[in-house]
Amino acid sequence: MIKTVLTLSCLIISLAGPTQAASQSPLPKGYSGWKKSVRKVVTDKKSLFYGIHYIYADPKAMQGYRAGNRFPEGSRIIVEHFTIKADNPAVDGSKNMVVLMQKDKRQQATGGWLYAGYTAQGRSSGLDTVQNCFSCHQKEVASRDYVFSGIQDFK
Repeated sequence: MIKTVLTLSCLIISLAGPTQAASQSPLPKGYSGWKKSVRKVVTDKKSLFYGIHYIYADPKAMQGYRAGNRFPEGSRIIVEHFTIKADNPAVDGSKNMVVLMQKDKRQQATGGWLYAGYTAQGRSSGLDTVQNCFSCHQKEVASRDYVFSGIQDFK
């Protein structure tokens, strides 16, 4: 659970940078029809990841999860982040961020992944993914193809 939260947190903080602007990677339409994870909740208000998260994985990403986090080129993972409504972790508040990881071997500075972050309205968040987050993915989950979440998150 901690690693899943950390994964989501890193994604939320860092998914759009000057070299990987969201305009280069539009938010995929229809991702809500992809495989959806179980609900993840972080109730520690001091955490950067305070809130509620859902992960969506396209069919290629699900293949990668089933293969022990070895993702094929083109795999896409989306994370939606919501506030906790009225300090009640049982209730999803408003959406405040959407992030994308897309397997792209051309993105060598970020382990073969393109990262993009979006506001709740779908606009680029403008964050620097290499500086703000990739170091966390590299340090913690390089052996898992830089992805914190796993197949257990989709059961």
